[in-house]
Amino acid sequence: MRLEKRKPSGRERDEEAVKLLAKLREQLYSANVSIVRQSAFNLSWMQEDGLDILTEALFGNGPRRTKGAAAYGLRKMRGRMRKQAEDALIEGLKHPDSKTAEICGNALIVLKRGKSAGKGPRRSKAKGPKFQIKEIPDKTRQKRKPVEARKPNDRTTHKR
Repeated sequence: MRLEKRKPSGRERDEEAVKLLAKLREQLYSANVSIVRQSAFNLSWMQEDGLDILTEALFGNGPRRTKGAAAYGLRKMRGRMRKQAEDALIEGLKHPDSKTAEICGNALIVLKRGKSAGKGPRRSKAKGPKFQIKEIPDKTRQKRKPVEARKPNDRTTHKR
């Protein structure tokens, strides 16, 4: 897919940042799903520029894997861009393209599930064992007599 050149936002500090954003944007439209998803994750760390590129990919007319990865990147946004990313996903629910609306709905479901689960460590409840191990006596064997009850000439007490 041929992408038109992105207009720099002015927030980029140097030429390397512009090249990195262009590379990640190009990878977002790749045919390899792993590369697309990794690119979306990397863009989620890029604050405003990453948000711009991910929303452009989500609301554009790209393939479904690109839209899904863009929603994934928006879900993974951290810090001050998290609220804007969530607003973009909510806005995507009203999008005329049914693919985009479905992807945004699924992303919001996953996002809400993650919030309700909490970020703390999961602890299992300490319960007793599921079953108890019991010794079952054998019915065919005779029970041994206690040591005090044995007679000195009893066969069970012979010495070697």
